[in-house]
Amino acid sequence: MTNILLALVDGSTYSKSVCDHAAWAAGRMDAGVDLLHVLDRNMGADKSDLSGSIALGARTALLEELSSLDEQRAKLLQQKGRAILDDARAIIEKAGQKVVGAHLRQGEIVETVIEQEGPASMIMIGKRGEEADFASLRLGAHLERFIRSSNKPVFVASRAFKPIDTVIVAFDGGASSQRVVDHIARNKLFAGLKIDLVTVGQKNRDTEKALEDAKAILAGAGLETETTILSGQPDEVLGKRVEDCGSCLVAMGAYGHSRIRAFVLGSTTSEMLRSCKSPVLLMR
Repeated sequence: MTNILLALVDGSTYSKSVCDHAAWAAGRMDAGVDLLHVLDRNMGADKSDLSGSIALGARTALLEELSSLDEQRAKLLQQKGRAILDDARAIIEKAGQKVVGAHLRQGEIVETVIEQEGPASMIMIGKRGEEADFASLRLGAHLERFIRSSNKPVFVASRAFKPIDTVIVAFDGGASSQRVVDHIARNKLFAGLKIDLVTVGQKNRDTEKALEDAKAILAGAGLETETTILSGQPDEVLGKRVEDCGSCLVAMGAYGHSRIRAFVLGSTTSEMLRSCKSPVLLMR
Protein backbone atom coordinates (compact mmCIF):
# COMPACT_ATOMS: atom_id res chain seq x y z
CA MET A 1 0.00 0.00 0.00
CA THR A 2 1.65 3.21 -1.20
CA ASN A 3 -0.78 5.70 0.39
CA ILE A 4 -0.16 6.01 4.14
CA LEU A 5 -1.56 8.28 6.84
CA LEU A 6 0.60 8.76 9.94
CA ALA A 7 -1.65 9.11 13.00
CA LEU A 8 -0.17 10.38 16.27
CA VAL A 9 -1.91 9.01 19.35
CA ASP A 10 -1.40 9.66 23.06
CA GLY A 11 -3.51 9.32 26.17
CA SER A 12 -5.55 12.47 25.53
CA THR A 13 -9.23 12.92 24.74
CA TYR A 14 -8.18 13.77 21.19
CA SER A 15 -6.69 10.33 20.47
CA LYS A 16 -10.04 8.78 19.60
CA SER A 17 -10.86 11.74 17.37
CA VAL A 18 -7.51 11.33 15.58
CA CYS A 19 -8.33 7.66 15.00
CA ASP A 20 -11.86 8.42 13.79
CA HIS A 21 -10.63 11.10 11.39
CA ALA A 22 -7.81 8.82 10.22
CA ALA A 23 -10.28 6.02 9.50
CA TRP A 24 -12.55 8.45 7.61
CA ALA A 25 -9.65 9.77 5.54
CA ALA A 26 -8.17 6.31 4.92
CA GLY A 27 -11.48 5.05 3.56
CA ARG A 28 -11.77 7.94 1.12
CA MET A 29 -8.12 7.80 0.04
CA ASP A 30 -7.72 4.00 -0.05
CA ALA A 31 -4.88 4.44 2.41
CA GLY A 32 -3.40 2.51 5.29
CA VAL A 33 -2.94 4.04 8.73
CA ASP A 34 0.45 4.04 10.45
CA LEU A 35 0.12 4.60 14.21
CA LEU A 36 2.78 6.35 16.29
CA HIS A 37 3.04 6.95 20.03
CA VAL A 38 6.06 8.83 21.34
CA LEU A 39 7.37 8.57 24.88
CA ASP A 40 8.69 12.10 25.15
CA ARG A 41 11.88 12.11 27.18
CA ASN A 42 11.33 15.80 27.99
CA MET A 43 8.02 15.24 29.78
CA GLY A 44 8.11 14.60 33.51
CA ALA A 45 11.89 14.33 33.65
CA ASP A 46 11.84 15.53 37.24
CA LYS A 47 9.57 12.65 38.16
CA SER A 48 11.14 9.87 36.12
CA ASP A 49 14.69 10.09 37.54
CA LEU A 50 14.11 10.04 41.27
CA SER A 51 17.55 8.70 42.19
CA GLY A 52 19.32 11.53 40.42
CA SER A 53 18.24 14.02 43.06
CA ILE A 54 19.72 12.13 46.01
CA ALA A 55 22.76 13.76 47.62
CA LEU A 56 26.03 11.98 48.23
CA GLY A 57 26.08 9.90 51.38
CA ALA A 58 22.53 8.53 51.08
CA ARG A 59 22.07 4.93 52.03
CA THR A 60 22.78 2.46 49.24
CA ALA A 61 19.48 0.69 49.86
CA LEU A 62 17.53 3.90 49.31
CA LEU A 63 19.37 4.59 46.06
CA GLU A 64 18.64 1.08 44.88
CA GLU A 65 14.97 1.42 45.77
CA LEU A 66 14.65 4.71 43.89
CA SER A 67 16.46 3.24 40.92
CA SER A 68 13.97 0.39 40.96
CA LEU A 69 11.11 2.89 40.99
CA ASP A 70 12.61 4.60 37.94
CA GLU A 71 12.69 1.27 36.14
CA GLN A 72 9.11 0.49 37.14
CA ARG A 73 7.97 3.90 35.89
CA ALA A 74 9.70 3.34 32.55
CA LYS A 75 8.06 -0.10 32.21
CA LEU A 76 4.64 1.34 33.05
CA LEU A 77 5.05 4.07 30.43
CA GLN A 78 5.99 1.41 27.88
CA GLN A 79 2.93 -0.64 28.81
CA LYS A 80 0.70 2.42 28.65
CA GLY A 81 2.07 3.31 25.20
CA ARG A 82 1.41 -0.17 23.85
CA ALA A 83 -2.12 -0.12 25.30
CA ILE A 84 -2.77 3.23 23.58
CA LEU A 85 -1.57 1.79 20.27
CA ASP A 86 -3.71 -1.34 20.73
CA ASP A 87 -6.80 0.77 21.42
CA ALA A 88 -6.09 2.96 18.38
CA ARG A 89 -5.68 -0.10 16.17
CA ALA A 90 -9.01 -1.48 17.40
CA ILE A 91 -10.85 1.76 16.58
CA ILE A 92 -9.45 1.96 13.06
CA GLU A 93 -9.95 -1.72 12.27
CA LYS A 94 -13.50 -1.61 13.64
CA ALA A 95 -14.15 1.14 11.08
CA GLY A 96 -13.01 -1.28 8.36
CA GLN A 97 -9.64 0.30 7.65
CA LYS A 98 -6.16 -1.20 7.62
CA VAL A 99 -3.44 -0.46 10.16
CA VAL A 100 -0.08 -0.92 8.43
CA GLY A 101 2.07 -0.32 11.51
CA ALA A 102 2.00 0.62 15.20
CA HIS A 103 5.18 2.19 16.52
CA LEU A 104 6.28 3.00 20.06
CA ARG A 105 9.21 5.38 20.05
CA GLN A 106 11.13 7.28 22.71
CA GLY A 107 12.66 10.69 22.10
CA GLU A 108 11.94 14.37 21.65
CA ILE A 109 8.46 14.27 20.18
CA VAL A 110 8.79 16.71 17.25
CA GLU A 111 12.10 15.28 16.07
CA THR A 112 10.78 11.72 16.39
CA VAL A 113 7.66 12.46 14.36
CA ILE A 114 9.66 14.18 11.62
CA GLU A 115 11.95 11.14 11.42
CA GLN A 116 8.92 8.85 11.12
CA GLU A 117 6.89 10.86 8.62
CA GLY A 118 8.89 9.99 5.49
CA PRO A 119 6.48 7.67 3.62
CA ALA A 120 3.29 9.34 4.86
CA SER A 121 1.11 11.43 2.58
CA MET A 122 -0.51 13.23 5.53
CA ILE A 123 0.02 13.57 9.29
CA MET A 124 -2.96 13.31 11.64
CA ILE A 125 -2.63 14.92 15.07
CA GLY A 126 -4.90 16.18 17.85
CA LYS A 127 -4.85 19.88 18.60
CA ARG A 128 -4.27 19.18 22.30
CA GLY A 129 -2.40 16.45 24.12
CA GLU A 130 -2.53 14.84 27.55
CA GLU A 131 -1.43 18.05 29.23
CA ALA A 132 -4.21 20.11 27.61
CA ASP A 133 -5.77 22.91 29.59
CA PHE A 134 -9.35 22.94 28.32
CA ALA A 135 -10.33 25.88 30.49
CA SER A 136 -7.90 28.15 28.65
CA LEU A 137 -8.08 26.29 25.32
CA ARG A 138 -4.31 25.93 25.41
CA LEU A 139 -3.01 24.09 22.36
CA GLY A 140 -0.71 21.11 22.55
CA ALA A 141 2.77 22.28 23.52
CA HIS A 142 4.38 20.81 20.41
CA LEU A 143 1.72 21.53 17.80
CA GLU A 144 2.94 24.78 16.25
CA ARG A 145 6.58 23.69 16.24
CA PHE A 146 5.59 20.43 14.59
CA ILE A 147 3.59 22.19 11.88
CA ARG A 148 6.53 24.50 11.21
CA SER A 149 8.90 21.52 10.93
CA SER A 150 6.88 19.05 8.87
CA ASN A 151 6.97 18.94 5.08
CA LYS A 152 3.67 17.05 4.94
CA PRO A 153 0.08 18.28 5.04
CA VAL A 154 -0.94 18.28 8.70
CA PHE A 155 -4.50 17.36 9.62
CA VAL A 156 -5.35 18.76 13.07
CA ALA A 157 -8.28 16.82 14.48
CA SER A 158 -11.01 18.54 16.44
CA ARG A 159 -12.10 17.17 19.81
CA ALA A 160 -14.82 14.95 18.34
CA PHE A 161 -15.36 13.48 14.89
CA LYS A 162 -18.34 14.52 12.76
CA PRO A 163 -18.87 13.37 9.16
CA ILE A 164 -17.48 16.05 6.83
CA ASP A 165 -19.43 17.27 3.80
CA THR A 166 -17.82 20.67 3.13
CA VAL A 167 -14.28 22.01 2.89
CA ILE A 168 -13.83 25.70 3.67
CA VAL A 169 -10.66 26.85 1.90
CA ALA A 170 -9.18 30.07 3.29
CA PHE A 171 -7.71 31.44 0.06
CA ASP A 172 -5.56 34.53 -0.36
CA GLY A 173 -3.92 33.85 -3.72
CA GLY A 174 -0.49 33.26 -2.14
CA ALA A 175 1.80 30.34 -2.93
CA SER A 176 0.76 28.12 -0.04
CA SER A 177 -2.97 28.65 -0.63
CA GLN A 178 -2.41 27.80 -4.29
CA ARG A 179 -0.77 24.57 -3.13
CA VAL A 180 -3.83 23.86 -1.00
CA VAL A 181 -6.07 24.20 -4.07
CA ASP A 182 -3.80 21.94 -6.14
CA HIS A 183 -3.71 19.37 -3.33
CA ILE A 184 -7.50 19.32 -3.05
CA ALA A 185 -7.88 18.93 -6.81
CA ARG A 186 -5.53 15.91 -6.87
CA ASN A 187 -6.50 14.09 -3.69
CA LYS A 188 -9.30 11.53 -3.45
CA LEU A 189 -9.96 12.67 0.12
CA PHE A 190 -11.99 15.58 -1.26
CA ALA A 191 -13.97 13.76 -3.95
CA GLY A 192 -17.68 14.49 -3.63
CA LEU A 193 -17.23 17.15 -0.97
CA LYS A 194 -18.50 20.69 -1.48
CA ILE A 195 -15.68 23.24 -1.69
CA ASP A 196 -16.27 26.69 -0.19
CA LEU A 197 -13.48 28.94 -1.48
CA VAL A 198 -13.31 31.99 0.79
CA THR A 199 -11.18 35.14 0.58
CA VAL A 200 -11.18 37.79 3.29
CA GLY A 201 -10.39 41.23 1.93
CA GLN A 202 -11.43 43.86 -0.56
CA LYS A 203 -13.40 42.90 -3.62
CA ASN A 204 -11.50 43.87 -6.74
CA ARG A 205 -10.60 42.44 -10.11
CA ASP A 206 -7.37 40.84 -8.93
CA THR A 207 -9.12 39.07 -6.07
CA GLU A 208 -11.95 37.91 -8.31
CA LYS A 209 -9.50 36.67 -10.95
CA ALA A 210 -7.51 34.66 -8.39
CA LEU A 211 -10.70 33.06 -7.11
CA GLU A 212 -11.91 32.30 -10.64
CA ASP A 213 -8.61 30.61 -11.50
CA ALA A 214 -8.70 28.53 -8.32
CA LYS A 215 -12.30 27.57 -8.94
CA ALA A 216 -11.43 26.47 -12.47
CA ILE A 217 -8.77 24.11 -11.12
CA LEU A 218 -11.21 22.59 -8.65
CA ALA A 219 -14.04 22.40 -11.18
CA GLY A 220 -11.66 20.67 -13.57
CA ALA A 221 -11.24 17.98 -10.93
CA GLY A 222 -15.01 17.53 -10.76
CA LEU A 223 -15.47 19.35 -7.46
CA GLU A 224 -18.52 21.49 -6.74
CA THR A 225 -17.06 24.87 -5.77
CA GLU A 226 -18.46 28.18 -4.58
CA THR A 227 -16.42 31.36 -4.19
CA THR A 228 -16.97 34.12 -1.65
CA ILE A 229 -15.24 37.40 -0.80
CA LEU A 230 -15.85 38.50 2.77
CA SER A 231 -14.90 41.74 4.47
CA GLY A 232 -13.88 42.18 8.07
CA GLN A 233 -11.42 40.67 10.49
CA PRO A 234 -10.30 37.20 9.32
CA ASP A 235 -10.73 35.63 12.77
CA GLU A 236 -14.31 36.81 13.03
CA VAL A 237 -15.54 36.16 9.50
CA LEU A 238 -13.80 32.82 9.05
CA GLY A 239 -14.88 31.69 12.49
CA LYS A 240 -18.49 32.62 11.70
CA ARG A 241 -18.26 30.80 8.37
CA VAL A 242 -17.07 27.64 10.07
CA GLU A 243 -19.71 27.91 12.79
CA ASP A 244 -22.49 28.33 10.22
CA CYS A 245 -21.23 25.39 8.17
CA GLY A 246 -21.32 22.79 10.92
CA SER A 247 -19.78 19.60 9.50
CA CYS A 248 -16.75 20.99 7.69
CA LEU A 249 -13.01 20.79 7.30
CA VAL A 250 -10.97 24.02 7.13
CA ALA A 251 -8.06 23.93 4.67
CA MET A 252 -5.44 26.64 4.48
CA GLY A 253 -1.80 27.50 3.97
CA ALA A 254 0.12 27.46 7.22
CA TYR A 255 2.41 30.42 6.69
CA GLY A 256 2.69 33.63 4.77
CA HIS A 257 2.33 37.36 5.09
CA SER A 258 -1.32 37.74 4.24
CA ARG A 259 -3.84 38.66 6.91
CA ILE A 260 -5.42 35.21 6.78
CA ARG A 261 -2.22 33.23 7.22
CA ALA A 262 -0.64 35.62 9.68
CA PHE A 263 -3.78 35.18 11.72
CA VAL A 264 -3.79 31.40 11.56
CA LEU A 265 -0.20 30.69 12.50
CA GLY A 266 2.06 33.50 13.47
CA SER A 267 4.65 33.69 16.20
CA THR A 268 2.15 32.00 18.53
CA THR A 269 -0.62 29.56 17.87
CA SER A 270 -3.67 31.40 16.67
CA GLU A 271 -7.12 32.02 17.96
CA MET A 272 -8.52 30.26 14.90
CA LEU A 273 -6.73 27.01 15.60
CA ARG A 274 -7.50 27.26 19.32
CA SER A 275 -11.20 27.94 19.10
CA CYS A 276 -12.26 26.28 15.83
CA LYS A 277 -14.42 23.25 16.58
CA SER A 278 -13.81 21.77 13.12
CA PRO A 279 -10.67 19.94 11.98
CA VAL A 280 -8.06 22.01 10.14
CA LEU A 281 -5.80 20.90 7.31
CA LEU A 282 -2.60 22.98 7.12
CA MET A 283 -0.08 23.09 4.28
CA ARG A 284 3.16 25.03 4.16
